[in-house]
Amino acid sequence: MVLKVFNTLSRKKEIFTPLSKNEVKFYSCGQTVYDDLHIGNARTYSNWDIVTNYLRWKGYNVVHVQNFTDVGHLTDDADSGDDKIEKRAKERKINPYELVDSQIRKYYLDTDELNIKRANIMPRATCVIPEMIEMIKVLLEKGYAYIVGENVYFDTSKFKNYGQLAKLKLDEKSIKNRVCVDKNKKNCFDFALWLSAKKKDGKLHLMNWGSPWGKGYPGWHIECSVMAKKFLGNIIDIHAGGIDHIPVHHTNEIAQSEAANGVKFANYWLHSEFITIDGEKMSKSKGNFYTARELIDKYGAMNVRYVLSNSHYRKSIDFKEELFENAKNNLEKLNNVLIDLSQKNSFGKNDFNKEIKELINEFTIAMDDDFNTSQAMKAIQEFVKKINKELDNLSKKGAIESIKIINELLGVLGLKLTTKTSDGDFDKIMKTMIKLRNELRKDKNYKMSDLIRDELGKLNIELKDDKEGTKWFVKK
Repeated sequence: MVLKVFNTLSRKKEIFTPLSKNEVKFYSCGQTVYDDLHIGNARTYSNWDIVTNYLRWKGYNVVHVQNFTDVGHLTDDADSGDDKIEKRAKERKINPYELVDSQIRKYYLDTDELNIKRANIMPRATCVIPEMIEMIKVLLEKGYAYIVGENVYFDTSKFKNYGQLAKLKLDEKSIKNRVCVDKNKKNCFDFALWLSAKKKDGKLHLMNWGSPWGKGYPGWHIECSVMAKKFLGNIIDIHAGGIDHIPVHHTNEIAQSEAANGVKFANYWLHSEFITIDGEKMSKSKGNFYTARELIDKYGAMNVRYVLSNSHYRKSIDFKEELFENAKNNLEKLNNVLIDLSQKNSFGKNDFNKEIKELINEFTIAMDDDFNTSQAMKAIQEFVKKINKELDNLSKKGAIESIKIINELLGVLGLKLTTKTSDGDFDKIMKTMIKLRNELRKDKNYKMSDLIRDELGKLNIELKDDKEGTKWFVKK
């Protein structure tokens, strides 16, 4: 079995072959930290977390870099308008750096709760300003950039394959409307590498740095090119982001990186689809969006993560209430089978070797097909059905190995269940309580045995008596 990924650059699935045999260099575009994490962002980061998990599960050493944009992302793609962070900071009457620190803390709280693991390196754009200035100097020296006043622009007419990623026709009206406002540009699709900090009223942007061209700040696109190069090198294996990055941001990253470095920038480009609300694209301007925190508080973090994980990254999700009900029901089924396995105290002879091998095979086939998470989840659910049918016949080894593989594969999909197992002091206490209750029942002291059951019930602990004995579990 070989891993195939859909490469946006070629518009087809390709066999994944990393630059180094056992190492993957992976860069994904991160959060512009001017606002809370919305669920569309969370879905994208969930997708790249799963990609990283699966590659590591297959034995690759993955170095994942995901940035924070804390300067230079303007309110439109035309290199005009306000910096999103400065604008929001002004609205809240706080310093931009204070806003950034606050939003990054919130980002980590939300993503940690959703079990989206942190990338190996998560740099802020403002930490690599000197490297950005150096790359801009290289582009000027090579003739790919030009200076107008205190601004520096990339000359797209000098880059032969500009627009290849997006399959752009450079006269497309929809794209022109986004990028053709700045009259300083020689060509409509040229983009800013460095912008003057001087505003129209003569004041300076609060976030500014000295440069050979005057006080200013970097353009959004140069930031990712520099951070990818600094932490991963000139050529990377995978570059990922949302589909909205294709026509402008990623197209510009390719142009400036390849012009400056003289080599191909990234071998595989992965892009995550949007979330829609009642069939419409989620948008802050329309007011039809949810923050990740809103949904975590309403439905629970793992239910939200299940919804994000149980759909192919290139397929749009239309958010509806039933998605979360379905997530809750499926996670309860998974949780219940783990409870049954962990508290099983009589065993048969079935080691479940064949079924476990089949699960691993089906899971791998699904994930090797461009990270098909919905099929991978289906393989786990079918395995659970087999366990429920064979529960009485499972050997101790079969039970232990089944628990292990379910948790392992759910972990690849970013799901973490909180089932109590037979480990720890609390479980020892419960065994003692159950033993005492059974002895009281044997002595026909039902009043005291029922009291133990009722008091545990007040603590949300339920006892279940069956032919195998008494089991306990924490109620939802």
